[in-house]
Amino acid sequence: MPNARATNPTRRGILAAGGALGLGAVLAACGGDDTKSGGSDASGAAKASGPWTFKDDRGTTVKLDKVPANIVAFTGVAAALYDYGIQVKGVFGPTKTQDGKPDVQAGDMDISKVEILGNVWGQFNVEKYAALAPEVLITTMFDDAGTLWYVPEESKDKIAKLAPSVAVSVYDRQLTQPLERMWALAESLGADLKAEEAVTAKKEFEAAAERLRKAAKARPEIKVMAGSASAELFYVSGTNLSIDLEYFKALGVNFIEPSEKAKAQGGGWFEALSWENVDKYGADIIMMDDRAQATQPAAITEATWKKLPAVKAGQVIPRSPEPILSYGKCTPLLTNLAEAIENAKKVS
Repeated sequence: MPNARATNPTRRGILAAGGALGLGAVLAACGGDDTKSGGSDASGAAKASGPWTFKDDRGTTVKLDKVPANIVAFTGVAAALYDYGIQVKGVFGPTKTQDGKPDVQAGDMDISKVEILGNVWGQFNVEKYAALAPEVLITTMFDDAGTLWYVPEESKDKIAKLAPSVAVSVYDRQLTQPLERMWALAESLGADLKAEEAVTAKKEFEAAAERLRKAAKARPEIKVMAGSASAELFYVSGTNLSIDLEYFKALGVNFIEPSEKAKAQGGGWFEALSWENVDKYGADIIMMDDRAQATQPAAITEATWKKLPAVKAGQVIPRSPEPILSYGKCTPLLTNLAEAIENAKKVS
């Protein structure tokens, strides 16, 4: 794969190439959003009937006469808002699988109750979007250039004219920061975050983080590798740039880290290995991308994969490179990794 920053490959190319690890590597080359910036930051709760304002992670402040009800969002964002009691009207991004079931990124949403504007990369039905009379579009960003995730380049200008956009950055920061931003956004949209369910979810996340910290401290010898599979290649993620891995590393998890030179081909996000070289790194635990575009562990037929010590030991767990940004959905990510470290055999 060419150097993402040097040759500006398409966002689709990164996604197709196991974007679990590099899904945002090239977005800076794809342009920003033509929205206005300025104004004040109102991250707190808004009155249900009063004016609404929110300053997003681009520094863009959106101001509306009332709290928006007609919300359209990237699927994972919609799933997070749903956990906080906010229902969107339309979604775009991976929402249902080929057999019609909810995609992993849809979380607990009833996908039959939302208008799906696009289910795969490059799909976004602008006519259906306009028919929803959207008041705001909400998505994430995988760069620092303001590029809206899963909003197609070819139609972004038309989309931008129909409603203002809000973006939450999931680029080069720890998981707790976008979690806090989504919490503030949900509260501004009318979520009751003082309710017992919300308060408990946050406490459980904090307890899970402490459990992972203790597990990593107790077993520093356990090496963890974050990977993603495609038919042709295996991708080893670096810990920088990804919100989950940066946070887990900060909690003390011992990750395998490809060299900067090795990651250069993946725009700084990952190293791509042929299946013949999948044993380059010795890992005790392998975390594998759980998203639909990645080949899942049970479907990997390569003999070299099956010979890996972590695979033979049954020490392969899911990873969510695009976590649903609610405390309730992120707690299992911490718990699963903590449990894996606590119980892992040293096999590398």
